[in-house]
Amino acid sequence: MTLLSEAIARYHRILEDFARSGSSWVGELHAQLERRGLSVNGRPLSPVLRPHFLTRRQYETLASAAEALSSAISRVRDLALREPSLMARLGLLPGERMLVSLDPGYSIPAVASLLEATVVNGHLHLSAPRADLPRGAVFSELLAEAFLETPPMKEFRKRHRISRPPGVKPFAASLLKAWKDFGGQGKPSVAILAFPAGLASADAREDALLADFLRSQGFPVEIVSPDEVDYQGGVLRRGAFRIDMILRGIRAQDLLTRYDLTHPLLRACRERRVCLVNSFRAEVMRKRALFALLTDDSVTGSFPAAERKAIRDTIPATRFVTPGKTTWQGETVDLIDFILKNRRQLVLRPNEDSSELHSTDGALVDDATWERAVRLALRHPYVVQQRIEAPVFSFPLDYFGELAYRDMVVDVAPHAFLGRVHGFSARLSPPRGGFSSAAGVVPAFILEPK
Repeated sequence: MTLLSEAIARYHRILEDFARSGSSWVGELHAQLERRGLSVNGRPLSPVLRPHFLTRRQYETLASAAEALSSAISRVRDLALREPSLMARLGLLPGERMLVSLDPGYSIPAVASLLEATVVNGHLHLSAPRADLPRGAVFSELLAEAFLETPPMKEFRKRHRISRPPGVKPFAASLLKAWKDFGGQGKPSVAILAFPAGLASADAREDALLADFLRSQGFPVEIVSPDEVDYQGGVLRRGAFRIDMILRGIRAQDLLTRYDLTHPLLRACRERRVCLVNSFRAEVMRKRALFALLTDDSVTGSFPAAERKAIRDTIPATRFVTPGKTTWQGETVDLIDFILKNRRQLVLRPNEDSSELHSTDGALVDDATWERAVRLALRHPYVVQQRIEAPVFSFPLDYFGELAYRDMVVDVAPHAFLGRVHGFSARLSPPRGGFSSAAGVVPAFILEPK
């Protein structure tokens, strides 16, 4: 039995012992989560009762690969900015390409970024890059703090050594670095840009917690809607609140859907009067077609050996779905014919996550459904990827006061600030899609022998 499997089995035995004893620790945990702001609509952020563990070796492998890939992604982005043919292969909309061309005024576009990954038999496989704010970092840190004080975790730590990965604190340092590079002095006044949603969504709750954290670090912070800002005299404001820096939790595509290029925010960015984090150049990280460029030797063949190894080891073969010839794992194929004939080994995914377009796993559908999915992929921006079977883990949860177990898939997301990894978060989802009350962020720890 491995260190990880033995630790998980022991943790489950501890939970079952507490359940038999009639301990009230779960209610106390829920009260703790409520006090820390980790509830949505009056319910705990997650009913899951076990953290997700990575061994120290797994975490170091995750961090090393993520940092190498962050560097490779920066190289591809810079190449695409210089070569229109590469930019076209990313599948950006015309308005997005215009925004990507704007000089952000600082040297590193991805001040914060995520890489979604699964660990399969000890090997890391990436599913998507993200150019978002450090989603999950605030939740993960506060969840870890709450779980460390629970009776089961105290009992567990008698025989296992655990450590918390760095949380959101490095984000504050990365903001100051971007602000200094931008030409700013002191601490900027920060607006977290978000569409109005109250506190009824997990993203809105995390934005509020992020604002609280940044205020604790000395930043003036407000959560601001695009409809509330005004740009006059070279200054972006929301009422009396001057905005020096914007943390952009909104996709460029969503901004362009609602507003034109004369919007005050976009004018301030064009005139470099506001420091935008992440800059619009980070939009390339929202596109799965980025993986098609990374796995194309004609693009990355001259990259440093460490970056090419990280690409080979962690990124599934990916191509933008379009008629014609391409290379696939060293062989030249007619792409559409190849997709139709290799359904069980492939997954079709939209180039960018959206509520209208969905992924299709070829191993889970029949030929007719797969053919319809291919036709859809030819009409809309889609990529085809090598299928990676995600492992399923059993997680205990509080099910109306009873201890129950659910099989879940775990995505781990290393948090990179200025290209360096500082910790990770973990998110659960049900196998093969669908809905589960256990889905969402769970606390994450690094596990070592004691």
